[in-house]
Amino acid sequence: MTKHIFVTGGVVSSLGKGLTSASIAMLLESRGLRVKMQKLDPYINVDPGTMSPYQHGEVYVLDDGSETDLDLGHYERFTTTHLTRQSNYTTGQIYQSVINKERRGEFLGKTVQVIPHITNEIKEVVLQLDDADTDVVITEIGGTVGDIESLPFLEAIRQIPLERGRENCMFIHLTLVPFLKAAGELKTKPTQHSVGILRQIGIQPDILVCRTERSLDTSDREKIALFCNVPLNSVIEERDKDFSIYEVPLSLQANKIDDLILKQLDLPAAGAELDGWHDILHRLRNPEHEVSIALVGKYAEHRDAYKSIYEALDHGGIANYTQVRVQAIKSEEIERDGAEKSLAGFDALIVPGGFGERGVEGKVEAIRYARERNLPFLGICLGMQCAVIDFARNVASLTDAHSTEFFRDTPHPVICLMEEQEGVTEKGGTMRLGRQPAKLTDGSTSAIAYGTSEITERHRHRYEFNSGYKQQLEQAGLVIAGTSPDQSLVEIVEVASHPWFVAVQFHPEFKSKPTAAHPLFAGLVAAAVTHHTGAKP
Repeated sequence: MTKHIFVTGGVVSSLGKGLTSASIAMLLESRGLRVKMQKLDPYINVDPGTMSPYQHGEVYVLDDGSETDLDLGHYERFTTTHLTRQSNYTTGQIYQSVINKERRGEFLGKTVQVIPHITNEIKEVVLQLDDADTDVVITEIGGTVGDIESLPFLEAIRQIPLERGRENCMFIHLTLVPFLKAAGELKTKPTQHSVGILRQIGIQPDILVCRTERSLDTSDREKIALFCNVPLNSVIEERDKDFSIYEVPLSLQANKIDDLILKQLDLPAAGAELDGWHDILHRLRNPEHEVSIALVGKYAEHRDAYKSIYEALDHGGIANYTQVRVQAIKSEEIERDGAEKSLAGFDALIVPGGFGERGVEGKVEAIRYARERNLPFLGICLGMQCAVIDFARNVASLTDAHSTEFFRDTPHPVICLMEEQEGVTEKGGTMRLGRQPAKLTDGSTSAIAYGTSEITERHRHRYEFNSGYKQQLEQAGLVIAGTSPDQSLVEIVEVASHPWFVAVQFHPEFKSKPTAAHPLFAGLVAAAVTHHTGAKP
């Protein structure tokens, strides 16, 4: 029978449940187990696709086109598990499904209630991941214990051990043990209260993972164990990591969390194989080079809005034994202060995606700066479209070239709405989404980086390169380095005379891992190293 681990969080939000869940999954995989992962989010939005990046961070896109929570990025980066639309559910999706069933008459006229109808739906989406090829399913419950919106999810996971057997289920609770400077000591009371709320619901945690900035001494752990009704060795210290998030799995393993899980769930497993992970940390701690990369974006002040990009740049650094220092710059600042002032001294530029007109001209100006000064450049989604706009205006002499997303009456719509998007009015889940194939041009920078002529990448966009301008821009020196197999959609553009200038319509950051950097991010960092060393007197 497939075993289930449920990860909850208490005291405060943003403790890192997703990172902890991913780290546990990685440890179990390292011991030969087959793991699936899932996140249940308590907000009523149907999916994160239309949510503000300032509130929610990036929207992480899966191969099947699902727009999901950014924590699923941690799942994929840390593990080999294949994620699908079954890997992320929200309260909105749960209620929508139940209401649709009621409308079809599936409840035979019964009064539809949170218990049992909503909780049954939640249990169904959890247990659907069970199969003969899965040893463990890890389900992260979003939100914080004590929030009203989390209650149906907590009630549902309380019921699952009653149906599947307590020996087949496990509860791990991530909590905070704050240090009060005035008192000069750690305080365990918030953890006690958090676990108390869970126990009132009927959930007894099996393991407590305690986030803390100071080490827990024996008396702290004994107090937590006593008042929270867990064995002393199940109180796991998780100190803040100042160096790298990739330390988290090894820290948890040092505290024997994988052994505790295997013992309680009675799972046979091999010894942990973590050489690759140790190598990652060795490369991070002992870089041979250091480069600085400017990230020019609309949401530059909010790191989580570009979470996967920051991680992919780190992966590129790992692949090149290079420490990558990333400086986020608001594109509006470049509009105000100019690219020369903002970008001088950097070894590379990356311009990510985004929506809306604000800051677009700053992106275009930043890209022109990189193109004219041979600064290594990677454009992603809107970053690719801005690269086309710059090239059209400033190289191909198409004055006032623009995207119809921002200027409907532009005389040169080099970026336009995709034909399949004509007439689409609803916002949620209606873009070109998910895994799509592409063919690369032989000898292009991209083909050399990938080492192949056929690729698949994940997309999330409504607008595209206007193929009516393809010939004109190619004659001016723009390289169409990648297209859809039928050549109807331009996927990658490059500048022939530039040492490393690549702009892509898709999102390569979603397929990068610390153990396998995405080729374009590895290539960008390598080009940055060359630029940096070549720029030395």
